[in-house]
Amino acid sequence: MKFILKLILSAVAVLVLAEILPGVGVDNYMSALVVALILAILNAVVKPFLIILTLPVTVITLGLFLLVINAAIILLADYFIGGFSVNGWLWALIFSVLLSIFQSILHSILKKDKR
Repeated sequence: MKFILKLILSAVAVLVLAEILPGVGVDNYMSALVVALILAILNAVVKPFLIILTLPVTVITLGLFLLVINAAIILLADYFIGGFSVNGWLWALIFSVLLSIFQSILHSILKKDKR
């Protein structure tokens, strides 16, 4: 149940960011939900491998290279999902940073309601 709620909150964040950012587009609510699901799967499966492969670069840049990995995950989701579009690396980077911020805020609100 908690995963479904987080997925819905992530879909809401994707919809909000698609409205705010001109370089990001989502066709409808179902596409946003699919984006949230695919991003969760990619973050669980692909991201750990990318982190291990790029560990030296990540250490040298003091972790800033993780932003590039997050942008790559967003662009990979763009490739797989027809109703989701991101216009380039810069928009993917901005989208990933703002999505992380939105998700942190929404999840912290969710934790406050549980107590």
